[in-house]
Amino acid sequence: MMYSKILVPVDLAEPQIARRILKTALAMPLEDGGEVHVLTVVPTYGMAIVGSYFAKDFESKAMEATQAALTGFIAENAAADHVRGHVAHGTIYDEIMRVADHLDCDLIVMAAHRPELKDYLLGPNAARVVRHSKRSVMVVRE
Repeated sequence: MMYSKILVPVDLAEPQIARRILKTALAMPLEDGGEVHVLTVVPTYGMAIVGSYFAKDFESKAMEATQAALTGFIAENAAADHVRGHVAHGTIYDEIMRVADHLDCDLIVMAAHRPELKDYLLGPNAARVVRHSKRSVMVVRE
């Protein structure tokens, strides 16, 4: 099967895993004109009271710094014309699914940690994406 658009969510704080997942996605067969979209998500504060402890421009600076880090990551690991970077802000699993739908991706390639007891109760991001996404999801175990 060939893909037209692949979404690769990465955590830039885990560069080894991010490189491995991107390498996996880049090895997937793409249609002519196909694209690989690399996504990183800046999480929300979770609660408004937490956000009140940060400077007013903290979010915009965090988004700018994350965009610069993602651009550098792509340049180092996937310098190709068909690779695009995206930074989203919100709940990680929601943003992965939102971006996949917005870009009309036909595959999401993402990492998953080995499950721990807390993951069975709360569900990691990969498990939530697999359960709720309208898109095909390839989970690569670390």
